[in-house]
Amino acid sequence: MTTFFTISAKQAVREQGIPFKISMDIPNEETREAIEEVRQMKRDPSVGKSYTDVDEMMRELLA
Repeated sequence: MTTFFTISAKQAVREQGIPFKISMDIPNEETREAIEEVRQMKRDPSVGKSYTDVDEMMRELLA
């Protein structure tokens, strides 16, 4: 691990940037469904539930 860090740090200095590609993990099915649900709610605010009281929202979430 130390050797990898040393090599990567030297390469980062030499290249003036991170010497490897950083990518996000591919979301699982549950996350993809949640993302789509939010997109639908943004297109049509009547989809889903909205709250004007944080305490009410927390009571429902924790019930």
